[in-house]
Amino acid sequence: MKNQRTIEEIEKEIAEEFSLFDSWDDKYEYIIDLGKKLPPLEDQHKIDENRVRGCQSTVWLVAGYRDGKVFYKAESDAVIVKGLISMLIRVLSGQSPDNIIQAKLNFIQQIGMTTHLAQTRSNGLLAMVKQMKNFALAYKIKNSISLNDYEYRSAETKNN
Repeated sequence: MKNQRTIEEIEKEIAEEFSLFDSWDDKYEYIIDLGKKLPPLEDQHKIDENRVRGCQSTVWLVAGYRDGKVFYKAESDAVIVKGLISMLIRVLSGQSPDNIIQAKLNFIQQIGMTTHLAQTRSNGLLAMVKQMKNFALAYKIKNSISLNDYEYRSAETKNN
């Protein structure tokens, strides 16, 4: 089984990809291409409760939890935003809740996103990151409650 790459390794890979481009027009084109490769989100997930608040564009984001890892799916009606969320999914999906919560996501600054996005897009990017980290935190809490509940029941069973 292949070792899973760390968040930092994936971030470095993205930064290296962006360093190949000379102009911001080329970088935006690449971001748009990344968004086009994002698998479409199933219609049943395109509901108001899955919308990311704070984004000017419509962004739907859902998460699942399997084998101790969080997996994300998303879609947006804006091509640039779709590319941004695809990068976040690439970095964070398949990671543990703790790693997601602690992720610094330095690649966003390293590739120049913080200085080249309009203020409304920057706010939207931060809202997407916040929602992804909130999902991770929720799964961490849910999992710790389930484990504590299991341990309690196991101890109770042993005493009877």
